[in-house]
Amino acid sequence: MPVFLSNADQGFESAFRALLSAKREDAPDVDDAVAAIIADVRARGDAAVIELTAKFDRLELTPATLAFSAAEIEAECARVPEEDRAALELAAERIRAYHERQMPVDQRWTDAAGAELGWRWGPVDAAGLYVPGGLASYPSSVLMNAIPAKVAGVKRLVIACPTPGGVVNPLVLLAARLAGVDTVYRIGGAQAIATLAYGTETVRPVDKITGPGNAYVAAAKRRVFGRVGIDMIAGPSEILVIADKDNDPDWIALDLLSQAEHDESAQSILVTDDAAFGQAVAAAVEKRLETLERRAIAGASWRDYGAVIVTRDLDEAAALSNRVAPEHLELCTADPDTLSTKITHAGAIFLGRWTPEAIGDYVGGPNHVLPTARSARFSSGLSVMDFLKRTTIARMTPEALAAIGPAAERLAVSESLEAHGLSVRARLDRLNRGGA
Repeated sequence: MPVFLSNADQGFESAFRALLSAKREDAPDVDDAVAAIIADVRARGDAAVIELTAKFDRLELTPATLAFSAAEIEAECARVPEEDRAALELAAERIRAYHERQMPVDQRWTDAAGAELGWRWGPVDAAGLYVPGGLASYPSSVLMNAIPAKVAGVKRLVIACPTPGGVVNPLVLLAARLAGVDTVYRIGGAQAIATLAYGTETVRPVDKITGPGNAYVAAAKRRVFGRVGIDMIAGPSEILVIADKDNDPDWIALDLLSQAEHDESAQSILVTDDAAFGQAVAAAVEKRLETLERRAIAGASWRDYGAVIVTRDLDEAAALSNRVAPEHLELCTADPDTLSTKITHAGAIFLGRWTPEAIGDYVGGPNHVLPTARSARFSSGLSVMDFLKRTTIARMTPEALAAIGPAAERLAVSESLEAHGLSVRARLDRLNRGGA
């Protein structure tokens, strides 16, 4: 059974803190193994990747077959049913349109001292997207990672997606084609992250790696960070729903289960100002778990990490939500817009009872790669900004240098950085002699 809490009860604060601090990941200490895999790939290149793929994915490859051929991709894409293709195309269109609006603009201006200042934006040259294989192979994640990269202007975009036993998800390859991916490699795990970061004889390295993965993938991303950029270290999925009594309990139950079915470590929380409604939702969850296809996974998630929290009012609900800083936040209330102004920490907000989080996973438009484990307190979901770099620009005229240069020289002297100050002084002396 999930945890039932009421902030009117004595001991609520300690119980709520326990809920916040609960460890939801069974993350074994894999760092030593990952370090060895990365070192092996760096030392032996293709040979190491091929051996590790045979060991972990039961798939024999050669340097020539590390990547899918154009003919293989064409054949797999042809297997996709027309209705699935149409749905994926709609999702791609909406995701692209949303992310195009995120593109920042270059700026250039002259300030009061006469200095010309500004910045410009440019994409990373190459990005690698990790796509889990097996049961967690989601074409929607391909679109959510690849489309922002293409909108940002990334010149070379590749995917690493394991195919255990040679099993391929045609929708993943179709999504890669729709998003403009250049190459899809059939490799996974820590060896794929090492390959993307350092390259091999066959695979060129990239500048940025994004995409979710298991504990080995997460540990590998941590280790290669600095050599390449990464998006985030994602934990189990989570949803928090703030709902008043004027909702269908079954709808809210399904919203909670939509995240619970991802992973036994996922977390679903309902916060409501009506205790009877909370009980009704919990009952609806149990009823749905009798028939849900992934009921074993969803049931374990709801049993071990689910919670129903009753508050005195919706303002208190918003305050508690901010402490959770959930990945997904649904506001199923009469006035979600007003309530949303009280939300300061959430990966994504879904307004109103007609906006289930599942829409955001597929066709809403905003990105579904979002901060987990309370990291929405300080980070954001994936966007075009993850694939862009900002370069600052400055130009001094003689007049501008004369106006602000002495302050720079003074600060350099205070820091005992003589050459810094002299580089400014040499130019000021020229100006003082009447030169330019």
